[in-house]
Amino acid sequence: MPRLKLTDELRARLKLPLGELLKGTPDENMRRVLEAVEREKPKRIVCVGDVVSRNAIKAGVPVDVRVVDNRIMRRNAQPMKLEAKRILYAKNPPGMLDLTAWQALSEAIERGDSLMAVEGEEDLLTLAAIVEAPIVSIVIYGQPEEGIVIVRVDEKKKLEVLAIIDAMLKE
Repeated sequence: MPRLKLTDELRARLKLPLGELLKGTPDENMRRVLEAVEREKPKRIVCVGDVVSRNAIKAGVPVDVRVVDNRIMRRNAQPMKLEAKRILYAKNPPGMLDLTAWQALSEAIERGDSLMAVEGEEDLLTLAAIVEAPIVSIVIYGQPEEGIVIVRVDEKKKLEVLAIIDAMLKE
């Protein structure tokens, strides 16, 4: 199963938000997400992470794809009871980007109304989500201890993320 491994240099780079960092309470942040969705009419909305996915659904954000690992801040969390037409399962080890998981995420984004349950860690699948989401989509993920990040997908952002992926170690 081919996969890519995060280097220490890239780990430091990814501690910086890939998009707009929203700081505030979960309710305030989701209100701002809803405003952005209303204004920008994204083609797809992808949430990566358990807390972001839960808060988005609770706030009524029309999420197309949710990527979860049933862990919050590296600790086990209560599995989510989210409805979706398609539920996909994938393995993605911590600090890695498994290409089989990437392919499953690509399918989820293409079809929409999907929940992807990851065994391992979902964080780096944010990179795949940005690459696979159509232009004028939004990818939302959590920035630990800071808030949430909204990534507006355009060609420039895709190229930025592809450069990060290209710098990962091939295994």
